[in-house]
Amino acid sequence: MVATMKKFIFISFHKDYDRFLHALRDLGMIHVAEQDNIKVDEEKLQDYLSASKRLSESIKKLKQLRDKKAAAPFHDVDIERGMNIPAEIERIENKKSALHQQLQVSLKERDTLRPWGNFDPENIHQLKEAGYHVRFFIVPDKEYNPEWETLYNAVVIQKGASKTYFVTVTKGAQAVDELQLEEMKVPEVSLDALDKLIDSLQEKIHEKEDALKALSAEIPSAEAALKSLESDIFFTRVARSATPAAEDKLMLLQGWAPEENVTEITNYLESQDVYFRVSDPTPEDDVPIKFKNNRFMRLFEPIAELYMLPKYNEIDLTPFFAPFYMIFFGLSLGDIGYGAFLLIVATLARTFGKEKISRTMRGMLALVQILGISTMVCGLLTGGFFGFSIYETNIAIFQNLKDQIFFDNEQMFMLSLILGVVQIMFAMSLKIVNRVKQFGWVQGLSTIGWFVLLLSVIVAYLFPTFMPMGGTLHLIVMGLSAILIFFLNSPGKNPFMNLGLGLWDTYNMATGLLGDVLSYVRLFALGLSGGILASVFNSLALGLKPDNVIAGSLVFLLIFLFGHGINMFMNVLGAFVHPLRLTFVEFYKNAEFAGGGKKYNPFRK
Repeated sequence: MVATMKKFIFISFHKDYDRFLHALRDLGMIHVAEQDNIKVDEEKLQDYLSASKRLSESIKKLKQLRDKKAAAPFHDVDIERGMNIPAEIERIENKKSALHQQLQVSLKERDTLRPWGNFDPENIHQLKEAGYHVRFFIVPDKEYNPEWETLYNAVVIQKGASKTYFVTVTKGAQAVDELQLEEMKVPEVSLDALDKLIDSLQEKIHEKEDALKALSAEIPSAEAALKSLESDIFFTRVARSATPAAEDKLMLLQGWAPEENVTEITNYLESQDVYFRVSDPTPEDDVPIKFKNNRFMRLFEPIAELYMLPKYNEIDLTPFFAPFYMIFFGLSLGDIGYGAFLLIVATLARTFGKEKISRTMRGMLALVQILGISTMVCGLLTGGFFGFSIYETNIAIFQNLKDQIFFDNEQMFMLSLILGVVQIMFAMSLKIVNRVKQFGWVQGLSTIGWFVLLLSVIVAYLFPTFMPMGGTLHLIVMGLSAILIFFLNSPGKNPFMNLGLGLWDTYNMATGLLGDVLSYVRLFALGLSGGILASVFNSLALGLKPDNVIAGSLVFLLIFLFGHGINMFMNVLGAFVHPLRLTFVEFYKNAEFAGGGKKYNPFRK
């Protein structure tokens, strides 16, 4: 169910507004109604958002770099240090990028110099000072002229890749310009020096990478800094949500809080220099939503939030779809062994990870435990246990259970349809309650007519002695239902308009209802396909194992674990997704769920 909320109106003197906001944040119970005209492009807020984005990206990068096996322990949390993490990462990466660029230039230069071999360029300069000019040339093999060796003292250094690398050694003014070849620049460093430079650059790059990895020890500080920034962003947005009044001397702020906290909030605010007023919400108010369910139903709230939250004046459907979802999951997975596996894994995780896992994760594991139990119970209907049938054994207790609760494929098919009819009828009853709650009894009469009509058909089919199909009593009930459907579907409108809308509603109901009921066949299909695949993997494991006891056991175990691992993953995913579809499409639609509520998010640090 949705918690009852109270509206708070605050009026603060503009000089005390900032101090009041800090007091309100310390209280941590008021959901502040943010105005649509907030200028999110303000310089201060924009700086916060930019810094928050940089911190988020930095944390993500550090988590990717962190070596879980050999990583240094996390450092103590330091928010100021965490704020500087993006700048530190940027500084290291800039140096690393500059080293990479220098490395690429050096590698390219080494590739160019490699064909000439390792020599000291200083020797070339000394020859030049002595009057000997050494020039470097590259020509295609077929263009090289051996006569150059006589004319210009050409020396071939290397031949390769259809090119000839050679140098000429001339004295004094003797020129080689008539060769009309493009001369290469004399290298400035030796090949050996380049190798050392490249090794040094690579080592420095590794040092920068190690520095980034070492910086991952500051992840807690960065996360604390991000949380602090998010708090500042929230504070800034709230601060801009007030409406100035009395020539900007007064600041008006609106907020919401659960009814159960009103006394505590009132006692706190009376100690502050602020005027406030508490009232009930009006139908026009966009009231934030806070769930208030018992411990069991609370486990299914994350599932409800996957779709959308109800409006404040709507019924919270979480308590009503929870039992159905639990049963649908069990039928879709439909294997006792798979259910036991989920139950055991979730129980072990909750037991041994109690100190490490968050409260939200504990709730999710508790939900997995419940879904595992549901799968085990529903699995008893067909008797599947990791693809084997417990009802094909000679164990007495299983044979007794088979006589009591075993369902064959035809019965499982019918069970799926029956559950579909039950949930859809239940959804229609909630639609009636929802309409009456929001708009009054008159607006719910048409839906009451449809509910009574469908219920009469079901009763006449199941209990023909009490109400024969097409009998007098049945016709009377159908006639009264028809009046509600065709003439009271839109109270206050023209009767002919009502009749037309009733005919259109009848067409939609006749076509949509059948499709909605048939959608529940997927519960039977998923359970059946999962059981077939499980038995196929068992047959493969038994058929492919060698006769040798040890080798046969190993082969059987590998195929069994691999096959059932894949099958369980796919079936658990299907058992989670398809009941979601039945809930959010068939159930929500027939319950006329509108949704669009905003989650209660109190203003706090």
